[in-house]
Amino acid sequence: MVLEVIADSLEAARTAHGAGADRIELCESLVEGGITPSYGLMELVRKYVPIDLFVMIRPRGGDFLYSDSEFEVMVKNVLLAKKLRVDGIVTGLLYGDGTVDVKRTKHLVELARPLKTTFHRAFDCVVDPFKALEDIIATGAERILTSGCARDAMAGRVTLKSLIDRAGSRIVIMPGGGVKTDCLKQLFEYTGAKEWHTSAKKEIGSMMTYRNDKLLMGRNEGVDEYMRFVPDESAIREMKKLLAELQ
Repeated sequence: MVLEVIADSLEAARTAHGAGADRIELCESLVEGGITPSYGLMELVRKYVPIDLFVMIRPRGGDFLYSDSEFEVMVKNVLLAKKLRVDGIVTGLLYGDGTVDVKRTKHLVELARPLKTTFHRAFDCVVDPFKALEDIIATGAERILTSGCARDAMAGRVTLKSLIDRAGSRIVIMPGGGVKTDCLKQLFEYTGAKEWHTSAKKEIGSMMTYRNDKLLMGRNEGVDEYMRFVPDESAIREMKKLLAELQ
């Protein structure tokens, strides 16, 4: 059983590691679903956190249909990740019709080697998940992160099980999206998945004593600009304990 935890800072990565995470997915801008972390963040997490480290290769938020210039940025970031000796990348590219961009995804997979590749939740935006499964296997990626093309893994559990059954030993299907302690046992018993992805996040307030509440720095109206999310150490520990009991 493998538990992968999202981290968007050095502090978050250290917390996840200390709580028992087996692997870190490192990204920034969680409010956009995660984008490529800075070189400095990658370097320091690699230096201080001794577990498997996979970095997000995603040049922006929004959809997964990328221009040539955006793809060039992705290529450059893969090379930087290799230079820092991380363990893997997390990426995914689609065409406008909701199919997998096999050619460019395969290019990134091959460029990243010997790093491993996870095809991220761009998978949940495909028109046909079973055709996408075969396409991603053809790219050489080792893993697919997915909620089963639903709002969360519980809602997508039927598709997740079907994907796991069809994939067999050819590629790992890793459930993610709303994976928490309260649903992990049920998801495991239904799908039989061996790897799990979680944000295990909790909301914390700011220690700032002065706040300019007139500003909007990019979040929606009514959302606290000073609030942020951090990994919940107790939740990670609970999930690791439960996975140990289930395996």
